[in-house]
Amino acid sequence: MQRILFLAAALAMGWASPSFADSTPAACAIYPAGEDHSDILIPCRFSQRQGSITLTRADGTTHELSPTGDAPGNFLDQEGRGVYRQSGLGDQGLIFRFPDESVYVYWNTDMLRPADDGNPTAPFSTGEYDATALFRCKAAGETDFGRCPGGILRMEQQQASVVVQGPSGDQFTINFMTDYVNATNRTVDARLDGDTWTLDFGNGEVWEIPLAAIEGG
Repeated sequence: MQRILFLAAALAMGWASPSFADSTPAACAIYPAGEDHSDILIPCRFSQRQGSITLTRADGTTHELSPTGDAPGNFLDQEGRGVYRQSGLGDQGLIFRFPDESVYVYWNTDMLRPADDGNPTAPFSTGEYDATALFRCKAAGETDFGRCPGGILRMEQQQASVVVQGPSGDQFTINFMTDYVNATNRTVDARLDGDTWTLDFGNGEVWEIPLAAIEGG
């Protein structure tokens, strides 16, 4: 149990929402308006002061956002265009809807690291976890499964916490306990099919976690 509490604290310190911070590095995924897929993931910096937000992107674009109106989440950029902030990423980040694009701001900058050919389960390694694995995963709306990395922290009585990185690059923890299965900051419907847990998440993602990964050999 102490290991779970330590992990939760580490995750919170690693990319907690910067509600009370002046500035923090982040990762920005850029989606053209009306598109649900992006190949653009770049470093950025999120800054806020007295309700105003500055989003500085590595591609040279800077967004200066000033709150407008009485409803929270409504802004005007430096060109006077309306911008809406959404919280659909939970504690993973924020979404900003511009007229011509959407910017997903993730607090977890690990997703910016280049792929490590020597470690297919990067950013997870056995230096920090009891084991690592590539799990079958499927993004919302997809028909085919892909592979997503994860790190496994095993406990007594064949329990474990599995930290995974989803198709969009966000990280979260799935706790496989004796009497329940839950996940950090998202709803999940978990069912055991033979020797594999099938996890249906509220955001549309589907994951498969083998019992062997949880229980070990």
